[in-house]
Amino acid sequence: MKNFSKGFLFGAVATIGAVAGALLSFKKAVVEPIESEEQRFEDNRKKAMRKSRAAHRG
Repeated sequence: MKNFSKGFLFGAVATIGAVAGALLSFKKAVVEPIESEEQRFEDNRKKAMRKSRAAHRG
């Protein structure tokens, strides 16, 4: 019974670690590039608005 408990505990910890690693790699590979692209679009929009306002000041 002692070996079963140790094995079960090790398996549970390994599974939790694998899930955490998968979530972190998903965030790095999918979520962060999307967020950085959105931020770039937002920055470009702000620059365009400033440029447009500066051009029409007269």
